[in-house]
Amino acid sequence: MKTRRIIIITGSSRGIGLGLTKHFLARGDIVAGCSRGASVLRHARYDHFELDVADEKAVVAMVRAVVRRRGRIDALLNNAGIASMNLFLLSTAATARSVFDTNLHGTFLFCREAAKAMVRRRAGRIVNFSSVARPLRLEGEALYAASKAAVESLTQVLARELGPANITVNAVGPTPVPTDLVRNVPKAKMDALLARQAIARFGSIADVANVVEFFLAPTSSFVTGQVMYLGGVDG
Repeated sequence: MKTRRIIIITGSSRGIGLGLTKHFLARGDIVAGCSRGASVLRHARYDHFELDVADEKAVVAMVRAVVRRRGRIDALLNNAGIASMNLFLLSTAATARSVFDTNLHGTFLFCREAAKAMVRRRAGRIVNFSSVARPLRLEGEALYAASKAAVESLTQVLARELGPANITVNAVGPTPVPTDLVRNVPKAKMDALLARQAIARFGSIADVANVVEFFLAPTSSFVTGQVMYLGGVDG
């Protein structure tokens, strides 16, 4: 019988986050998710929190609530993210703050609070989310790519700081997955992006879950500080 894990997934109401939530629930795990709005998902092993991941007080309250109810946190998946597809010269300061608040600040807050619970047990897995937009240096995505570069740097530093407590910290960089985040990208631009991959197709929730499961596996206790891109994209 597989061990039932306690997993926090941010941005769990749609897209990759919702797909991963359903994956882990189907596996038998317990999931606590969050998003700015309500979730349509109803499940006995799913707890949903409405919050902004950049809201420190709300993040602290959520993580403490999960620990009180479930007793521990085995894994954290920092999936919540937003993109701004716009030329750098046309980007506003408000947009920059919004992108970094969600992608970097939110990741930092959840890492910090979940790690506190993990350190007490001297065990845990953290998987942050980057993107192939970072190594591909996509035009029109300067803010998004920069925020993900910061997430990767945070991941690698945390891997060193938390390693002595048997906590691994890794990152996955998905290729485009057909979600709301990429649905409005012009077809010509998306085709050009996919052509830069070694395997020129959209990714799937199953592709992402495969990498996440690898990072969470008990046999991956010696794997930390790594960033794994999908589709054959070279970091």
